[in-house]
Order: sequence, then C-alpha cells, then structure tokens
Amino acid sequence: MTITAAADGSALGNPGPAGWAWYVNDDCWRAGGWPHGTNNQGELMAVLDLFRATAHMPAEDLLILCDSQYVINAVTKWMPGWKRKGWRKADGKPVLNVDLLKDIDRELVGRKYTFEWVRGHAGHELNEAADDRARAAATAYQQGVAVRQGPGFGTPEGATEAAPEGAPAQAGPTDSTAPRTAARQAARPATDSAPPQAPRTTPPQAAPSFAGQQELFGAPGPVGEAGPFGRPGVFDEPDLFSELDEEQAGAGAPADISPESVVESLERELLRPETRADLGRTGVLLHPDFTEIGSSGRIWTRDAMLMALEDNPGGPTELELLGADRLGEQTILLTYRTRNRAGSALRSSLWVLEGAQWRLRFHQGTPEA
Repeated sequence: MTITAAADGSALGNPGPAGWAWYVNDDCWRAGGWPHGTNNQGELMAVLDLFRATAHMPAEDLLILCDSQYVINAVTKWMPGWKRKGWRKADGKPVLNVDLLKDIDRELVGRKYTFEWVRGHAGHELNEAADDRARAAATAYQQGVAVRQGPGFGTPEGATEAAPEGAPAQAGPTDSTAPRTAARQAARPATDSAPPQAPRTTPPQAAPSFAGQQELFGAPGPVGEAGPFGRPGVFDEPDLFSELDEEQAGAGAPADISPESVVESLERELLRPETRADLGRTGVLLHPDFTEIGSSGRIWTRDAMLMALEDNPGGPTELELLGADRLGEQTILLTYRTRNRAGSALRSSLWVLEGAQWRLRFHQGTPEA
C-alpha cells in the first residue's frame, strides 16, 4: 500500500509566525508551528513530522506531494553532497535549517518514499488542505491561540516537534491547549555544538507599507505585513537554487532564433504571474548573482526576490519593447515599458548567457509620471 500525503508550510511575514501541516484525509492529518520561522522551515518540518508519524509503518511506501522545489531538491539531491562537505554548500557556506535536515536524513533510513512536485495554490485537493492547515497554525501563533494539531496517525513514539534554527522551541504534540509564552521563545542553537541564543528581547520593527510600488516586473509589495519588505537582513534562507543540475537550467534555444528574441521571450515569461509564483522556474531564470534596484530604492537580492514573489506574484503586466541591444556575445540589454493596475514604468534588464541558459543578472524599474 502507498500512503499519499501532502506536506506544506506557511509563514506570515517570512520570517514570522510559522506553521506546517501534512494531510492524507480529513481523518488523518497533523499541524504545528512556531512563533517565528520561515516558509522553508515549515515545509521541512511538515516532511519530518510525516516521516515520524509513519515510522510505525516502515513497510509502506510514502508518496509526499510538495510544492516546494527547495525541500524536494534538498532531500533528494543536495543532502548527500552537504553531508560529504560537513553540511556545507558548494560555496563553503553552512547549510541553514541543518537541524531539521539532519533529522530528516535520519528518518529516511529504511524507508521507501517518493517526492512529487505539485503546483501550489492551483486547486490540488491534498495540497490545498495541507496549505489551509499550515496557514491556520501560523495564524494561531500570530493571534496567541491554541493550534489545531489534528488526529495524525495516532501518537507514534518520537513524533515530537523540533524547532528550526533560529525558531523558538515549543511543546510537543501533547501540549495542545497551553498558549506559548515569551519565556519559551529562546532560540535553538544554529548547529549541534553552538550555544543557545538569548531570547528575543527587542520588539520587531514596524513594517512600512509599500502599497502601489512597482518592484520586479511590476509586482507590488504586500501592504501592512511584517516582512518580507519590513526589515533588512531577514532573508537568511539558503540560496534556493544554487545547486541545480545543469540539465535543470534548461536547454538552449534553436539556432534559427536570435538571442535577442530568446531573451525577450524569457522576459515576457517572467512577467506572467504563474511564472513568478513558480519558484522552480523563476529560480532558473534569475542569475545566482541577480540584483535589482527597485522603484522604492531598495536593493533586492535573488533569494529575497524569490521569497517575495512566492508570497505575492502580482497580477498581469503588459510589455512594450523599446530596445534589445547586444553588449557582447553573452550579454543583452533589454529596455521596455510595462503597464499594469499600478500604472506604467520604464525598465531595463541585463541578461547574461550562462552555459546554454540566458539568465537575468540585473533589473531596474522607474515609474512613469
């Protein structure tokens, strides 16, 4: 028999109040969360708890439906290399969320499992059910009320929650009614040997409103929501797609299509909400060193932009091409005008050829008067 379950995470602010959930059916699901965490931590915790909850059924195949390319790649592709390097990425930087990843790695031993990517927020019944419960858990932490944890598969031994790096510890699954207090918000150590961090004592900065602003490809920032636009330096998630295999970057275009036409087509693709909401595809099109100077004056990194677009991909945007200029054999500058509900803007994008794939290296936009 195969157990089919969706696993999902949610963070209100990213980072912010965070939740996670896995869902098989209305009689078999579980959820939890933390006062402060990220989407990635929630996604990983949902997978970890699903493995723990089914540990008493090791002979059963497990099909995990997940809308996070980061989680799927981390578990199925990147972890062996990270382990060989002492849990460090290819660039030598430490792997974040390492405690959760190590726990998942231990749970995989002797298990038969398959991950399947599903598009989030696209009407997939199991994914939507997991997403609803993960968001409800995050909302409960935001409001300081008890989390509905669900029936689970029973109470298998060891199925307790582990706080991710930088997230406060919380009670195990039996503590379903007591609200979390400030005294329990001491952060876990960032590594197995690191000393515990001091509890958070400074109040979070208020997040400014960015209503009506046009950032990457005309996607407006969220209004009245702490992060991802509220505080600098909160985007401490790993480089989500820094270790994609070459074949994942996409094949080159046919020889009879000019590079300028290819780049224009890719720019138009990035304007579509369905592309911006797809972290896998957007991560391929954005160069690892992507930078944007937004219309607000903020400098955006690639990871920050990926997370912002995941939460708010924006609406449809029209493109009027003004120019496509070759600056070199592997560099093309696009200039164009966009129009959407927020108004019009003049934009420039610098695309570079990396292997067989054109990738966006730099973008800047200026609203028209």
